[in-house]
Amino acid sequence: MPSETLHLDGHIIDSLTLSKVLDLILREGGQYRIDRFDVGATRTDISHAVLTVSAPEGPMLEHILHIAQQHGATRVVGEAHTEPAPADGVFPEGFYATTNLETAVRQEGRWLPVENIEMDCGLVVEGENEQKRARCVPIHRVQRGEAVGVGDTGVRVTPPERRDPTDIFGFMGAEASTERPKELVIAAIAQAIRDAHVAGQKVLFVGGPAILHTGAGRYLEAILRAGWIDALFAGNALATHDIERALFGTSLGVELTTGTAMRHGHEHHLRAINRIRAAGGIRAAVEKGILKSGVLHACVTCGVDFVLAGSIRDDGPLPDVITDAMQAQDAMRKRVPGVGVALMVATTLHSIATGNLLPASVRTVCVDSDADTVIKLMDRGTLQAYGLVTDCEFFLKELAARLPGVEL
Repeated sequence: MPSETLHLDGHIIDSLTLSKVLDLILREGGQYRIDRFDVGATRTDISHAVLTVSAPEGPMLEHILHIAQQHGATRVVGEAHTEPAPADGVFPEGFYATTNLETAVRQEGRWLPVENIEMDCGLVVEGENEQKRARCVPIHRVQRGEAVGVGDTGVRVTPPERRDPTDIFGFMGAEASTERPKELVIAAIAQAIRDAHVAGQKVLFVGGPAILHTGAGRYLEAILRAGWIDALFAGNALATHDIERALFGTSLGVELTTGTAMRHGHEHHLRAINRIRAAGGIRAAVEKGILKSGVLHACVTCGVDFVLAGSIRDDGPLPDVITDAMQAQDAMRKRVPGVGVALMVATTLHSIATGNLLPASVRTVCVDSDADTVIKLMDRGTLQAYGLVTDCEFFLKELAARLPGVEL
């Protein structure tokens, strides 16, 4: 039978990487033989395994090796193969599809780290000799003639680190569950935010409109004003209802102080959009004194970068909303470098969209009252995400109480 050698290095026992690779080989119809297995003697030592993988047919073996490689297995070292992109926005057939794990490609005997790694993209190699570099490129941004990585040979993926039980997130686990001590979890998240800032990393917040509907907007605004969030990703809905709250005291026409629907309140979000459009945008509305409070007001006055990505269902939209999906992705992509912690609260689509852009090294927390949101995020490849199933108002209220300098 056709066969090939695979190498596995790292904390492959504690992270279950070895067992996952062996299981997938058998599940996909292959066989394996462990030729060498060096087990790390201490918690800091890495382990090393050499496997011979075989399958009845060459295409089946290639399929097995491809999946194993995405779990951190490395094929016999060879040069990474590239082919020119046949047209703008088109990869060559057989291109290497990236994961969000740390990746390197071998060129001229050197391993080149892939810059700005994210999932579901391609690899482009450029430059000559010592100036040669590799970068991650989304399909719509590749240029005709660029050298695109093809196949798995010469590509090395570093498997995820084991989840350290002594870490502040150690007791959370990755699965979505309502059966967790929520106050302890939120205390750990607050500590992670503080640690990120001490390390010079950014904190990214991804939010949905339920934050405003539940009355939790004031907690998010206070956290922003205290300087704990460096970038905000959201859609037209969060911004619109935040501005509706600032101008009319309602969200979806419901008065937030009393919980009662106001007369003609269903029109308030449209009138809020119209007023911002007339002012020339959110920043202009702040500068003109039209918008005097709220989450977006805090972003403008405190220098917090924000990206509002549009949807087919948007009313208006606000003039600051990026309605081209590819432009919105690129705008979000530019804000990802340097992010150490990402909080995704009460939004499914924006959480998944952001998760697709984040390297696996970013500590990611998904908070939603529906466990399906967390599950969908992880099913689409954001395996580093921790899930917390709870109400966004409770979460933001508790988080605000645990971060220094937050004033309500």
